[in-house]
Amino acid sequence: EGPSEWHKAYPIAQGNRQSPIDIDSARAVYDPNLQPLVISYESCTSLSISNTGHSVMVEFEDTDDRTGISGGPFQNPFRLKQFHFHWGTTHSQGSEHTIDGKPFPCELHLVHWNARKYATFGEAAAAPDGLAVVGVFLEIGKEHASMNRLTDALYMVKFKGTKAQFRGFNPKCLLPLSLDYWTYLGSLTTPPLNESVTWIVLKEPIRISVKQLEKFRMLLFTSEEDQRIQMANNFRPPQPLKGRIVRASFKA
Repeated sequence: EGPSEWHKAYPIAQGNRQSPIDIDSARAVYDPNLQPLVISYESCTSLSISNTGHSVMVEFEDTDDRTGISGGPFQNPFRLKQFHFHWGTTHSQGSEHTIDGKPFPCELHLVHWNARKYATFGEAAAAPDGLAVVGVFLEIGKEHASMNRLTDALYMVKFKGTKAQFRGFNPKCLLPLSLDYWTYLGSLTTPPLNESVTWIVLKEPIRISVKQLEKFRMLLFTSEEDQRIQMANNFRPPQPLKGRIVRASFKA
């Protein structure tokens, strides 16, 4: 059922703007016209944390434009819908995007949609300019104090299909100090793999401790009645660039 089989059910898996990719930092093109990324999460309302059977996801109320991102390569603001993570069984892999061939142990995806142009998240997710996903790399280092509230909640959603209330969490605490980024046109990295995502991959990683990362690895791909399969290596490998340009908001 892995990524190598997805094209059978989802032919777009072999499309021209699939994600993730390996970002070759030397070949990324500095674009002075790219605006700084503006992230406005001050008034965001987290609702729940859930085990989707593929990842752990935190969902947000997305009824107005006060919570989201703007600037960057975007004409319209994009509303925050959810965030989720991808990670490996070991520290040597786990991220979806790689930089110059190097993976990180974990990658955070903050998923936003274009509510100025589309009526629903579902409609936006099917449109070429419908979604904006901010990718943040996680590397091993000292404990990330703000992440504890999240990693401490993971035991509640150990099994596939479980969900718990998760209020008052502001993901701004999961962002690095620098918002320098690479951007390119890509896709969802899980089926249906729609080519609807403008990616913003932040250059600066954040750090979490080994102990914090271990809590992600305690989650399961399976529901309570099934044989237990550890949730890890839930990443899709890098896809061919197929002539796409990766732009950088910063000079290398």
